[in-house]
Amino acid sequence: MIPNTATPAKRPSWILPVIVLSQFAATSLWFAGNAVLPDLQALWNLPANSLGLITSAVQFGFVAGTFCFAFLSLSDRYAPPKVFLLCALLGAACNFALLGVDQALWPLLILRFATGFFLAGIYPVGMKIAASWYEHGLGRAIGYLLGALVLGTAFPHLLRGVGSTLPWEVIVCAVSGIAVLGGLAVYLLVPTGPYLPAKTVFSIHAIPTIFRSRDLRSAAFGYFGHMWELYALWAFVPVVLAHYATRELISLNISLWSFYILGAGAIGCIGGGLLSPRLGSARVAFILLAGSGLACLFSPLLLLYAPPAVFLAFMIYWGICVAGDSPQFSTVSANAAPREYVGTALTIINGIGFSITAISIQVISGLSQIVPVEYLFLALLPGPVLGLLACRRLL
Repeated sequence: MIPNTATPAKRPSWILPVIVLSQFAATSLWFAGNAVLPDLQALWNLPANSLGLITSAVQFGFVAGTFCFAFLSLSDRYAPPKVFLLCALLGAACNFALLGVDQALWPLLILRFATGFFLAGIYPVGMKIAASWYEHGLGRAIGYLLGALVLGTAFPHLLRGVGSTLPWEVIVCAVSGIAVLGGLAVYLLVPTGPYLPAKTVFSIHAIPTIFRSRDLRSAAFGYFGHMWELYALWAFVPVVLAHYATRELISLNISLWSFYILGAGAIGCIGGGLLSPRLGSARVAFILLAGSGLACLFSPLLLLYAPPAVFLAFMIYWGICVAGDSPQFSTVSANAAPREYVGTALTIINGIGFSITAISIQVISGLSQIVPVEYLFLALLPGPVLGLLACRRLL
């Protein structure tokens, strides 16, 4: 760790709020394509499985970016705020480029992959910038940052929900503009802090050493189970809401309620961070993963028989649980990893985790063509079950 030149008391009061708001703004690029996809499907004549394809493209882009940034040590070679700004600008440009591409699926997938690639220089680098300002209390700050990521992911749905009469091009431009502002805010207002983590060298040869730790394996497999469920649920929330509203003959603002459900995950992230000092990160992660697993199990009953108020409350509850365990699994993994290989361990675990999300998204996408929507999320249940079995020894 670089010797500190300031104390926590000298940390400017705006540092964490600016990082949180910038993380929120820049990660709004994540689901921008999902929010406008219904318009693109109608105008571009895209196939029925395009939701799963464009969501997986972002995930694979993020995985590729994560390993590329790790191998090249870009946030060690260059000031993290500069990396954050550059990736926000490039990610926003890839998103904005949707306005000029041929009206076909492949250009859309390429641009979504590129957007995911540059998100790898936003989400993890934002965490590193925050870590550079915290010698103590980083866990709570990470809870806020992951809460911001969740809200940022949900934000395009909010724009679509409140601007339902706006052309899809306006939504895309708005998200790109907000992402640029987020990058500029970090670059102009948040210098690298006095506790910048030591330079980490990614070493693929360290993997056998890293995974000798039983605790790390338990935390990692718990996280993998969580990731099997998380993004697949997020991607298909609008599908389930639309199906429920059609069957029950009710009027429902699909995009706005998608924002509420996805955004509820911020409550889980922040609340879990506040509870973790008392209960421990492993216990909080276990409780929330169990809560989302129960939601998977009982989802057919709620989707088939619950009245609208109960159904929507259930989906909000699920949104809280499904995302809230993420920062806790990251904390447990970081604590269990060998000190000299923390960066490599987290890179490998995140890379595998996001690759799993792309697979589960495709599984749900394929099943959605042949299985009634009410039973669709049962396919997500193995994730929480196997995750709970893997991490129970950490309690």
